[in-house]
Amino acid sequence: MNATLERGALLHKRYRIVEILGQGGMGSVYHAIDENLGVDVAVKENLFTTDEYSRQFRFEAVLLANLRHPNLPRVTDHFVVGEQGQYLVMDFIEGEDLRQRMERAGPISEQEAVLIGAAMCDALHFLHTRKPAIIHRDVKPGNVRISPDGHVYLVDFGLAKLIKGGQATTTGARAMTPGYSPPEQYGTARTDPRTDIYSLGATLYAALCGIIPEDGLARAMDNVALTPLRERNPRVSRKLAAAIEKALAVKPEDRFQSAEEFKQALVSSGGKTQHLEGEIVVTPPPEAAQSAEKVAALARDKPSTGKRTPTAPPMSPPRKKNWNKGCWVFFSFFLLTLLLGVLAIVVFWTPISATLPLYFGQPTSTATVEMPSEQPTATPAILLATNTPTRTPSQTHTATSSWTPRPSLTPSITPTPTQSPLPTATLLGGGYGQIAFASNRAGLPQIFLMNSDGSGQTQVTNLPDGACQPGWSPDGKQIVFTIPCPDRLDQYPGSHLAIMNVDGTGLKALPTADGGDFDPAWSPDGTRIAFTSLRDGSPQIYVYRFVDNSASPLTKSSSDLRFPEWSWQPAWSPDSTHLVYTAKRLGVLQIWTMAANGDDQTQLVRSGSELWDFQPGWSSDGRTILFSETSGPQALGWLMTYRLDDQPGAEAAQFRNGGYATDAEFSPDRRWVVCESKEEGANNYDIYRVSSDGRDRTRLTASAKLNFDPSWRPMPNEP
Repeated sequence: MNATLERGALLHKRYRIVEILGQGGMGSVYHAIDENLGVDVAVKENLFTTDEYSRQFRFEAVLLANLRHPNLPRVTDHFVVGEQGQYLVMDFIEGEDLRQRMERAGPISEQEAVLIGAAMCDALHFLHTRKPAIIHRDVKPGNVRISPDGHVYLVDFGLAKLIKGGQATTTGARAMTPGYSPPEQYGTARTDPRTDIYSLGATLYAALCGIIPEDGLARAMDNVALTPLRERNPRVSRKLAAAIEKALAVKPEDRFQSAEEFKQALVSSGGKTQHLEGEIVVTPPPEAAQSAEKVAALARDKPSTGKRTPTAPPMSPPRKKNWNKGCWVFFSFFLLTLLLGVLAIVVFWTPISATLPLYFGQPTSTATVEMPSEQPTATPAILLATNTPTRTPSQTHTATSSWTPRPSLTPSITPTPTQSPLPTATLLGGGYGQIAFASNRAGLPQIFLMNSDGSGQTQVTNLPDGACQPGWSPDGKQIVFTIPCPDRLDQYPGSHLAIMNVDGTGLKALPTADGGDFDPAWSPDGTRIAFTSLRDGSPQIYVYRFVDNSASPLTKSSSDLRFPEWSWQPAWSPDSTHLVYTAKRLGVLQIWTMAANGDDQTQLVRSGSELWDFQPGWSSDGRTILFSETSGPQALGWLMTYRLDDQPGAEAAQFRNGGYATDAEFSPDRRWVVCESKEEGANNYDIYRVSSDGRDRTRLTASAKLNFDPSWRPMPNEP
């Protein structure tokens, strides 16, 4: 897989990239110029290039290229660029999408909703009745495009999702947009035309009231109920609201069974649209004619180079002579000065907490984060802070080990308030008050995000081969993880590492090699990722450097094949100068440390030959190592702590509550520990939270499936 294509890049010796239109988990969509024909095109990218993906891509691209419908863009080309990616070229539809229209003008009118819904039903009916049937599976406002002449298009359908003999193809990753996706789309259940009907119903619901409906998966789990549409917009007629709410039924059998059936319910809901004849047209975007003129002119300007020459602005009509110009200038200047003065007073005297938008009300001492069902490109909503996080003071010790903890850290990337507001110390655990983890509740393991009290559990990935082992970037905006992930394992042969934004967008694979890469750990300074690799035959720790996109080993096995030395499960010191990791020496698992360049490899904890120590983690103040200990190769052990202030080789202390657990990690404020554990007699693992004094053991996940690999979202700008 490759990174996002840069502006001006020439793709396939033909398509000059103009701008990126959107990003998702499988790749990006670009606006480009076809330099052979001098026309604007949209290029959809699929970054997965395995043989099976490539075969399916070619088959489905040929099928899409033969589609002709007035509400669908034409597919004009498709190609695969080596191991870089697969690409589908479509008509570029100038204008605005429904999401942009809602942002510009607010909720749309009932008549416009019926017209847009009917046009989308026409497009979906056409796709669903192909042989084999084609399922869009990503209908949402951002994929409903309105051209400068008011025509409505369903765009970005990318690779088709085909139904052959009653079963859908499984090679393509499923799009999954919270609020717009039905429950069956989150897991491995079969999707069919009724999946698109649900998504279209959610799209019309959001367009009419400006609020995305409650998420389908949450409704299926009986956590929430759908808010009636008329409670949010009483101006919507009862018949239209009933039709949309039927399309949003949790069970597919309770929805409309075809797009044509949904269309008839829409057009019969109001008197003005009971008989639609000819092409459906809605109000065009503002300045549509001028925009269309510019597109045509730009496409004609030097298509062979891809450079665009802006057109001259239209000549303004001559102004009437104004004999009192000086007076008007003085008066305008006076009004402007007065307005600026009033604005300055308002800004100066208004408290910050009143000028910033808050999600889910004002923050309180018990506030928790709720994951929103917003657009997939938005970061999860958090409470905006009116104060910076505070840290629990700890007793001062004199460290005698080779590593000296530093009192403060500065992440390499400082989030801005508009992108990722500063967290408030009232959130449980500090920082953002959130935990990433893996769960196979959707079939194969996927990455989930939840609040530190266990609420707001939201699926972030929906990758066809599974994903697990989430690790955070120091600013809390990105996640590095292991893919594919078939199950909860100690090692992942054939896997590699990938990075994504916190909402699952912007997927990028890191360079890999034969063998398998896993156990990712992002350095607190943001410059490197330590990980375990099998590329040399045995588990060894490597480090990936962002500066030159390279990876190199930090450890290596001994030459004595009778006693192979393994090293894995790395964790960084808070100042990024050292790593703690699990080492297998003479058949025993031990806790070791080394410098960030691989030097000074030293056994840290000495527990003897009968006890195994593994899964180490470093506290945010750098003074404590937390790890698990077992009597031999058992799955769960005792949580143990080792103080770096003690003499090297000193014994570790058992964590106060004495519970069985593994994969433990301190919270950013060090007041809590999150870990994997399970109840007595249970088969599956769950995520638990325990206070740092060993009390208040709380089970955060309670599904019937495995929940594992917990990781606290870090605290940016630590004091």
